[in-house]
Amino acid sequence: MMRMTETVKQLLIINVIFYIGSNTIAPAAYDYLALHYPLNEGFRWWQPITHMFMHAQMPNLMHIFFNMFGLIMFGSALEHFWGWKKFLFFYISCGLGAALLHMGMTYYEINTLMSQLSDLNLTEADVNYLLSTNHFQHFDSDGKIISGKLNEILERVNASQDQYNIIVQAANEYRTTAVGASGALYGVLAAFAFMFPNAELMMLFIPIPIKAKYFVPALVAFDLFMGIQGGSIFGSGGGIAHFAHVGGAVTGFLMMWMWKKNQFNDKRWD
Repeated sequence: MMRMTETVKQLLIINVIFYIGSNTIAPAAYDYLALHYPLNEGFRWWQPITHMFMHAQMPNLMHIFFNMFGLIMFGSALEHFWGWKKFLFFYISCGLGAALLHMGMTYYEINTLMSQLSDLNLTEADVNYLLSTNHFQHFDSDGKIISGKLNEILERVNASQDQYNIIVQAANEYRTTAVGASGALYGVLAAFAFMFPNAELMMLFIPIPIKAKYFVPALVAFDLFMGIQGGSIFGSGGGIAHFAHVGGAVTGFLMMWMWKKNQFNDKRWD
């Protein structure tokens, strides 16, 4: 096991500080630092960067634990060979690539859902309200929609229950935020497999050593499949941003391919 390198150590400290602070003295940090959908009024220009230092709220400790464990294990190896400047540039770039694909797929999913409602004759103002509102706040204790703007829109366009379910699904996509270093970490994994293809890796619950050149592509392919299916191996939905994982891995692979092709550093990778 390689010694933890300095930049990896600093990233670990920053992530832990963000996690403790956002779960104790500054819970509002999730509103400002988590990655919102770009058309959501909660979106800020810095969120594609800050979201990668945020993690799932307590009591979920596994999210930050596994991300930081992976960062220490694989990030230290890369920093050892590259130096801190190249590693940090790579890490942030992969996180941004993850955010870009995640936002792009969210845009595609929302527009695909809303295109199914073209026969409702919704105005632009209607669409904006339906996507941005918290639908759960519009129901009483008996599960009936409270009289108000939401009820007025649905009655005016004569929306069916199935159509309303589509609206709710699109609104959930619109309002859901993304947090975590997973996208950047997937880029680190892709680079590790690129540089050390024959290193043997294994998952905790599948104790079979697999070479990195097979393990990492299989992991990314699984995320791509689950992202398309809209599910999780751990249960329905799962709250996992699969396309962010894919985006980070693809960004990492493309950067490695370009660097090797153009010989970004003086070392020759075999």
